[in-house]
Amino acid sequence: MNFIPSIRKKVILGIFALSLCTSFTSLGQQIPRKGKIQGKVMDAVSSTPLSFATVGIYSDQDVLAEGNITDDEGVFLLEIPFGSYYALIEFMGYDALKTATFEVSKDNLSIDLKEIRLKPTIGDLDEVVVQGEKTLMELSLDKRIFNVGRDLANAGGTASDILMNLPSVSVDPEGNVRLRGSGNVRILIDGKPSGLVSFKGSSGLQQLPASMVERVEVVTNPSARYEAEGMAGVINIVLKKENNQGFNGSFEVIAGNPTNLGLAANLNYRHKKINWFINYGIAHRRVPRVGNLYQEVFGGDTIFISDQNTSGTVKSMNNNIRGGLDYYFNENSILTASYLLRRSDARRITDIRYDDYYNSKSELQSYSQRRQVEDEKEPNSEYILSYKRSFAQKGHELIASFTHLDYWENSDQVFTQFTFKPDGTPIPSQSEVQTSLNDEFEKQYLLQVDYTKPIGSEGKFETGLRTSFRNMENDFVVKEQNEAGEFIALPGLDNIFLYQENIHAAYGILGNKTKKLSYQGGVRAEWTDVKTTLVKTDVVNPRNYLNLFPSAHLTYNLSTENAFQLSYSRRVRRPFYNDLSPYVTFSDSRNFFSGNPDLEPEFTNAYELGHIKYFEKGSLFSTVYYRSTLDKIDRIRTVDERGNSVTVTENLLSEKSFGVEFSSDYSPFDWWKLDVNFNLFYADIDGSNILDSYQATTYSWFARQSSRFNLSNGLDLQLRSNYEAKQKTAQGTRKSIYFFDISASKDVFKGRGTMILNVMDVFNTRRNRYTIEGEDFITIGDFQNVRRQINLTLNYRIKQTKTAKKSDILGN
Repeated sequence: MNFIPSIRKKVILGIFALSLCTSFTSLGQQIPRKGKIQGKVMDAVSSTPLSFATVGIYSDQDVLAEGNITDDEGVFLLEIPFGSYYALIEFMGYDALKTATFEVSKDNLSIDLKEIRLKPTIGDLDEVVVQGEKTLMELSLDKRIFNVGRDLANAGGTASDILMNLPSVSVDPEGNVRLRGSGNVRILIDGKPSGLVSFKGSSGLQQLPASMVERVEVVTNPSARYEAEGMAGVINIVLKKENNQGFNGSFEVIAGNPTNLGLAANLNYRHKKINWFINYGIAHRRVPRVGNLYQEVFGGDTIFISDQNTSGTVKSMNNNIRGGLDYYFNENSILTASYLLRRSDARRITDIRYDDYYNSKSELQSYSQRRQVEDEKEPNSEYILSYKRSFAQKGHELIASFTHLDYWENSDQVFTQFTFKPDGTPIPSQSEVQTSLNDEFEKQYLLQVDYTKPIGSEGKFETGLRTSFRNMENDFVVKEQNEAGEFIALPGLDNIFLYQENIHAAYGILGNKTKKLSYQGGVRAEWTDVKTTLVKTDVVNPRNYLNLFPSAHLTYNLSTENAFQLSYSRRVRRPFYNDLSPYVTFSDSRNFFSGNPDLEPEFTNAYELGHIKYFEKGSLFSTVYYRSTLDKIDRIRTVDERGNSVTVTENLLSEKSFGVEFSSDYSPFDWWKLDVNFNLFYADIDGSNILDSYQATTYSWFARQSSRFNLSNGLDLQLRSNYEAKQKTAQGTRKSIYFFDISASKDVFKGRGTMILNVMDVFNTRRNRYTIEGEDFITIGDFQNVRRQINLTLNYRIKQTKTAKKSDILGN
């Protein structure tokens, strides 16, 4: 059809209007009812087995459901959920073969395709393109797996943008990630720590192109196999790596406004036992920033008022390259080596104007103008060597890996500030020129071994060891120019901060399942040895402690369409580098941020009860959760009589939080997919150990709605709205955040390419607004660090024999 029926127009316009005032998003899930498919792939002429042939299992709607490659004898064995399928078998140099449709059911649990004979290709080889899409979300016993390529809004963006579009996850305008309202999330890349999220925290994900990401795993209540760090849970970002026979790949070109120019390539070449892979991304961005900070400080009969306006830009060039190889001793024994290099170069220019008043804004006392010019360099490399051994019994395997992280950041800043009387006359005595040199280093060595052994017909035992050694250094000095023109170090701002962390862990998990019940329980032991040192002042703070972290997960299937899941885990948030480092940020001469070397770790007990219900056209996933935290780590702001503030990390007494979450996917028509996510939570924060007034009871919620329309001629449209309600904090309130996105895609180049246009934050409303109150001050902030972004992205695929129509755009 070359037109949209009127009913589609009405529905789409209705959803567009609804999206402006609602906000939800969600997921689709799979039922673990499976059968087996086996066969043997042969050369039709010589009758010899074809090892490493690609076998794909597709539903009768052409959706890729499962895939693998044949072993040395040409044999394959796959498990697949109940349903109707066909198999597509491919091998470089041979014609692809598509089987007849077959049915997998409880009455037909095993399908034997017997010998499948492929004929050698005559003439030039062309690619085979199978149109299909992976499910947005897959549900396992202790995690949710999101195949992010189906989300059009991710095209041309970063890993931070991907997280912002996932259920349960929110990303504030500063780039900080929260999971179900909590900011203490452990973020991993390929299951391991990364230098991207060391010094900068989760905001470092803005340097990783979305085109390099294959999927994201969200673990809200992790089992003992995961490290105990991360009160709210674990987010694991898995990078792309193909392993199809022969050469295949994809390219992506991005252009956007504000400036967002990028190029990405994901390539691999597989020949028998060796698979080479490489991912490369380069991006040039210009990010504008504006903001206002209004503050009143009360002192006796006088109120000191400061009205601060900020504007600036960050121009950056980010390069990411990842390459490596898999060596297949055989299909059960694989050695992988990879290297990842990231380099970010940025120039940040920020202008701040301070207008100062007494008692009211009717009479200006003076004003100051401050400029920050910062040049920043960040080289970051990661080396990984891993080995996987699968034994004859299905599920019996050993995985060992070694990782080395090497990170360095250099920041060179110059600050100039001039103060004037209301009529513009300079006040030379209040002018200043300052410099800040800051070098940060990190080296980490990580060794991990995991072993899994099936027990009986359905049971499983898991165990493993993990040891890591991390050394971090911050060499900082802030200087100010005196009247003689010399730069003199400011007191307390010239030091070397050392952070040494050694963590050793062992875990064990035992699980089993019956017809309706699946369960697992485990415990993890972690020995932590942390020492911080201020070299020039010889201040040493060592910490050693041993902790046990139990976990339990239980799933009960009432029927094939109705199941409950119950889980528990104990978690920890150790004070990390940025929490402990006393280095003071100096870009703003009146608002300083610093760590606290005396922080203690916070511990959390987390409980979760979930229910999933499948319907004919969708599903509903609901969860009730509770978290009890001791020694909660938070940031506390204090202000002196001159209006200068210092925000420092502190241990509060506790936080208790309770929440409910609903996620649903529904397809009213074949061409319309609706996803909804809603999270409501309550938190009781007790910071009375700092100040009696630092206590808050808050209710908050966030919601997301996404509608995707499959229109005619390969055209797709996606509408999404997001809303985060205001939330009280220990010192005030974080106000609501809301924004709306729209995306469209069109297949081009005979289905080998896809053009995507997306507009993020259509109405330019995504702002960080907050109020902070103390005994003698009130601060009101309103900042916009991420403006409306318009991106146009072209993705082109070369000889990818398993192409998911839209899902290869960002990595399935």
